[in-house]
Amino acid sequence: MRFRLVASLLLLFSMLLSVNPVPEGVQAASKDIRIVLDGSLISSDVAPYVLPKANVTMVPLRVISENFGAVVDWSPAARKVTIGQGTTTIIMRPGQKTADVSGSSVTLDASAELKSGRVMVPLRFVGEALGVKVEWDGMTRTVYLNSGTLMPDPGAGNGGGSKSGLKAVWVSTIYNLDWPSTGSHGNKLLQQQEYSDLLDELQEMGINTVFVQVRPSGDALYPSDIVPWSKVLTGKQGAAPDYDPLGFMVEETHRRGMAFHAWFNPFRANTDSDLSKLAPNHVAVAQPDWVLKSGNGLLINPGIPDARQHIIDTIMEVVNGYDIDGVHLDDYFYPSSGALNDDATYRTYNANHQITKEDWRRDNINTFVRMLGESIHSAKPKLKFGISPFGVWRNKAKDVTGSDTSAGVTAYDSMSADVRTWIRQDWIDYVVPQIYWSLSFNAARYDKLVDWWAGEVAGTNVDLYIGHSPYKLGTGESGWQSAQEIIDQLKYNLNYPEAVKGDAFFSAKDLRRNPLGIKDALQAYYGAQAGQ
Repeated sequence: MRFRLVASLLLLFSMLLSVNPVPEGVQAASKDIRIVLDGSLISSDVAPYVLPKANVTMVPLRVISENFGAVVDWSPAARKVTIGQGTTTIIMRPGQKTADVSGSSVTLDASAELKSGRVMVPLRFVGEALGVKVEWDGMTRTVYLNSGTLMPDPGAGNGGGSKSGLKAVWVSTIYNLDWPSTGSHGNKLLQQQEYSDLLDELQEMGINTVFVQVRPSGDALYPSDIVPWSKVLTGKQGAAPDYDPLGFMVEETHRRGMAFHAWFNPFRANTDSDLSKLAPNHVAVAQPDWVLKSGNGLLINPGIPDARQHIIDTIMEVVNGYDIDGVHLDDYFYPSSGALNDDATYRTYNANHQITKEDWRRDNINTFVRMLGESIHSAKPKLKFGISPFGVWRNKAKDVTGSDTSAGVTAYDSMSADVRTWIRQDWIDYVVPQIYWSLSFNAARYDKLVDWWAGEVAGTNVDLYIGHSPYKLGTGESGWQSAQEIIDQLKYNLNYPEAVKGDAFFSAKDLRRNPLGIKDALQAYYGAQAGQ
């Protein structure tokens, strides 16, 4: 998703919320609507509200700066809102239906506006641009913001934090977040230089694997016979660059002795619903019956067998055409809010006669994961296939075999991701739970979740890598006031030498900007491990 963070987070959030059918907002239009970020209730001196026609939740700009640590600015003279976080910059103007995200124009469902002397911004949009997930719980009228739900992919290795273990970084291409920059559109040499520089910097920190997003929005960073070229390369979807970016990246990565995993967003069709900017062969244009509106964006319907096969076919283009080290999926399956108009699909395609729609959805994803794994291993038996789910499978209060957590969102119940079945059936080679919380965050404590996931893979053939969240360093959330938090997490992983086989960090830009000195800390830690 993401784009993930802080002040820009909430700003992006405001637009992100425009994606949900029910006001995923705060308490303005309705006194009992709450916003919860990573388990903590967000307070505001000015209540958020919902724009009824656009169904967009608006929040005060101040909420973003106070709760997410982003740099925000309102210029009355220019009538311009600026939100900066890492390498991401968002610019919005009241009354303007587009926003500038790091140089790219993005259509808005609702613009920023002035309300009673306060600058208000769309929550869902900000979250999406920063990689934050937004969930709406209609029962409790609560908006859940999860700042640690982007997507990853792993490689081989033994022992998290050890000399031989996987040390990976996710490289997000959507919104040009990590690579390539918007300033490099259409410039082959600049894009190649940027990627080489990125690898050099990551390798200096001790990183040995990259998970590069090659399918950000139903498109491709490689020449495909099925889907269009991604707009992140040239600024226009369908416009071909004058080289093969994926071929270059795989070769450049291997030249350094590093591993390359191709990261796919399987079911995301597009981050917005504007079809006018999509190429003719984009799935939302070519196969509109396969696509559903999901919040502010478009989702390829997981309940349609032909649509699932379409995604498998696009992934197999890369498996068969490139010398990659792994195939990686993130947690973009069903929307975590559960809000999706797929009743007709349920009636038409319930071949296994599932009693509830929830079970039917999980069965759809299970079928997809199984079939994709079979296709990959049939073509290349040794190629690694892994998935990075949300960090909490189920809460113990919901399932006695779940983790000792109280998360507002879970992989099984919210995203229809039955990860336990994937592991037990050996459909995947590795799993990378996104454990994006600190050792002191009581609602979902890092150590308790590592304990739980280590138990899940015990006695199986599935490797466990742990997803970490350096993007949270320096934010106000509990435990993220020092880079030592990440180092302490890596050290904790060493308690499970037979289970935890490596570490992964979201994302490249957040390591490169070096919040609280994390680059030096990782370099020293991994250097010491290598010398032992």
